[in-house]
Amino acid sequence: MDNPVMHAPAPSRRQILRWLGIGAALPAVAACGSGDAEAKTYPVRFTAAEWRKRLTPAQFHILREEGTEQPFSSPLNKEHRKGTFCCAADGNALYASSTKFDSGTGWPSFWKPLPGGVGTSTDFKLGYPRTEVHCTRCGGHLGHVFDDGPKPTGKRYCMNGAAMTFRPG
Repeated sequence: MDNPVMHAPAPSRRQILRWLGIGAALPAVAACGSGDAEAKTYPVRFTAAEWRKRLTPAQFHILREEGTEQPFSSPLNKEHRKGTFCCAADGNALYASSTKFDSGTGWPSFWKPLPGGVGTSTDFKLGYPRTEVHCTRCGGHLGHVFDDGPKPTGKRYCMNGAAMTFRPG
């Protein structure tokens, strides 16, 4: 007597498309509400309409919509005077000029923030985790931090220049 082999029915075209759709949507779903910057209440708060009035279109896109400027487009890349880099949205002091370095990436980079200036959260927008950097006073998106910076911290805080201003001194 032959031993019948049971085969699962082949998935239908609809099932295959459903699984492909779920797989394609996972990065977007993972990004939704993934960052502490989104969920936290900050001392400096405005409506989107108020932020639009206070910020340039580029600043609004970066700080409030988590955008990214084109590399090598910020005048702050060439800023080498002594002073402080501040949040363009609320003036919060973020980085001392003494911690700025040329990373070659096209964005202003720093190896250490000022105490209490920035916070971090996990960003999954590209489908894998990255550490997003945001202002501790307004929650504005500044950029990301990576573990390929110089000593003594080994960190590279890669910031959007349009998200910051420079205060000499």
